[in-house]
Amino acid sequence: MNTPDRVDSYKYISGMTRRESLKWLGLLAAGSAVTLTAGCSKAIEGETAAAGHWPDIEIQPVSAQGYGTDPNMIMPPESPWPLTLTEAQLTLVAVLADFIVPKEGNHPSASEVQVPSVIDEWVSAPYHGQQKDRVTILHALAWIDDESTLRFKKPFLQLSAAQQSKIMDDIAYFNAQTPEQFQRIGKAFLRFKDLVLGAYFCTPEGCQDIGYLGNVPIAGDYPGPTAEAKAHLDGVLAELGLSQYAYRD
Repeated sequence: MNTPDRVDSYKYISGMTRRESLKWLGLLAAGSAVTLTAGCSKAIEGETAAAGHWPDIEIQPVSAQGYGTDPNMIMPPESPWPLTLTEAQLTLVAVLADFIVPKEGNHPSASEVQVPSVIDEWVSAPYHGQQKDRVTILHALAWIDDESTLRFKKPFLQLSAAQQSKIMDDIAYFNAQTPEQFQRIGKAFLRFKDLVLGAYFCTPEGCQDIGYLGNVPIAGDYPGPTAEAKAHLDGVLAELGLSQYAYRD
């Protein structure tokens, strides 16, 4: 992550309008990345940690109204609900997001393409799925500060980059070998990571990073699929027993 040795002076400031963050919210909700750990948040809410610590915080539910079943798409409201992350939480999200997607060469970091603003929009939205994630993400942010204080007597944002990395190394690679005391936060951070990556790869810069071209006009007649693609399709159709129904006019 490209941060100074001390990051306590860093403050994330969104460069995104609400209309833009709402657009990315819709793309994130529609993207497959957010379904990778869709059941994770529900499991974390009622889970009792067998080891380690877990913050006991009261999270106020979002009471604002959503767009409803018949939104005005001609003149949509610019700010349908208030954003809820505090300045400190938003800055913490930015630092954590840049651990997940750091700046590399010409490729921008997550915070440089305003991913934290999208996360703020996500956890502030008054819908059931987003509110489950709100509980998960806010507990994860609180846990990280608690762990930082236990280890280094300082909040996470006041640590050196090396100290921050020590905590991240324990929670950012959740798998069957993750120690028991980091299982619960590992699951929560996995959900956070999914959201960060989903938001990042919805941006033009993220699409460019993976070589996604989108809709590209073709001059002349459509050339059809490549031989490799057609061979793959033929194999799948054969496995499904559907070959006789393929390529019929």
